[in-house]
Amino acid sequence: MCKLFIGADVSLWLARTHSLRIDGVATSIRMEEFFWSVLGRVASRDKLTINQLITRLYHESLDADHDIGNFTSFLRVCCGRYLDLMAREEIVTDETSSLADVDVEGILSRESARA
Repeated sequence: MCKLFIGADVSLWLARTHSLRIDGVATSIRMEEFFWSVLGRVASRDKLTINQLITRLYHESLDADHDIGNFTSFLRVCCGRYLDLMAREEIVTDETSSLADVDVEGILSRESARA
């Protein structure tokens, strides 16, 4: 079983720092290539750049009064959640369809009922 993970391309867990501006403030985020790749897939579904996606997630997190003290961890969880939702067929795996069309309330309601 472990060979499935250990045998993966080592570049997936190499960390890369990505610099961007959020509201004019320069910042940088350091994550593994795997997560940058997933964020790129998420962003492309709604025709966003990774910077635009990260900025949108940042603002929506603030609007929801989330503690974003560890925003990088939040981004990693977003990536895992995206992959999990696809695996559970809550969102379509066709990555050309927009995530803006997803039935968010339905998904959250079903998750709440399972909890």
